[in-house]
Amino acid sequence: MALLSYRSKPHCGGQGVYLRHLSRELAALGHHVEVLSGQPYPELDDERITLTKLPSLDLYNDDDPFRTPGLKEYRDWIDVLEVAHMRTGGFPEPLTFSLRALRELRGRRADFDVVHDNQVLGFGNLRIPGLGLPLVTSIHHPISVDRRIEIEAAKGIKQNFGKRRWYGFVRMQARVSRRIGRILTVSESSKVDIVKDFGADPGDIHILPLGVDTRVFHPREAPRVPGRIVAVASADSPIKGVSTLLRAVAKLATERDVHVVVVSKPTKDGPTDRLVRELSLGERVRFVSGISDDELGELLAGAEIGVVPSLYEGFSLPAVEHMASGTPLVASRTGALPEVVGDAGVLVEPGDVEELASVLRRLHDSAAERARVAEAGLQRVQERFAWPAVAAATVEHYRSAIATGPR
Repeated sequence: MALLSYRSKPHCGGQGVYLRHLSRELAALGHHVEVLSGQPYPELDDERITLTKLPSLDLYNDDDPFRTPGLKEYRDWIDVLEVAHMRTGGFPEPLTFSLRALRELRGRRADFDVVHDNQVLGFGNLRIPGLGLPLVTSIHHPISVDRRIEIEAAKGIKQNFGKRRWYGFVRMQARVSRRIGRILTVSESSKVDIVKDFGADPGDIHILPLGVDTRVFHPREAPRVPGRIVAVASADSPIKGVSTLLRAVAKLATERDVHVVVVSKPTKDGPTDRLVRELSLGERVRFVSGISDDELGELLAGAEIGVVPSLYEGFSLPAVEHMASGTPLVASRTGALPEVVGDAGVLVEPGDVEELASVLRRLHDSAAERARVAEAGLQRVQERFAWPAVAAATVEHYRSAIATGPR
């Protein structure tokens, strides 16, 4: 099986985490797994998995974003298309990766029984079934939701136009999803949004929740750090609600000894960096990035409270990771979060600073309530979210796609 992923950050971003864990469990089931990925490349947990690199020009490298490649770096017309797209304000990677993946698969069609697209949804994917290869596609949630929230948060005509141009690839993803056939998604909420925003046939969409790596995310014997609140969220993305969390912590910090750790790297002098200064949070907030899985597991298990303050989530692996760590969870009542969390966490209105501050205060003050919520979260994870089960169910979808044949 070929797993396609245009970018595969292993420690943050749902696509990279999904790829890493699914590939490991598929290999553990005895399947031959080959990952085709652009930069950043994934970390793979099983030496039996083959990584085939399909390099882009890496125009969004963390250390040199929007870089200008040298003439000698251009290899073909796809590279030219990638730079032209970027220079005109667009995001080319889903399209250009799909074209590179199609080219790779065209020469290797006999090597694979099935292709699994990890939310690339580029025009090149439409031609994969024509190679005689059955295709299964994962859509964790439609990026149209991110687009809508980012545009609503834009300030001024120039920023509004820039966001619309950047998210131009969403129209392509919608067109592809309507024609691509079998789609896997992570929640009923995401299915509803895929049908509404992308116009996909609901009969093509199958719900398969994600799992959590309980080797990493589990309770520790070490005591939790008093007053520590932890969130795993992209700091500068409005959809992740970090600004709501920081404002709530600023209110709580005037009367309680609390601090927040956000697993993310905010842009220097960006919106989050400015908000921290505006709220005078100082040592009450810390951002961490580039940490290992074990360090992340220890951080989550050492918190008194975990928070997912998002304005929308199609699933939310961090929510499940907090619960698996035995950390009482506060999450927004939006998207798939009520479906994922159930009654095993405390749900609040997304974007409501006062309600979030009130719930954090209540949990901070009550060890008994923290213990009750934590225990409910642990039980829910054990009953519903395990990667081996996710992989086994995914294989059944592969078999159905193979039996049906390319569409």
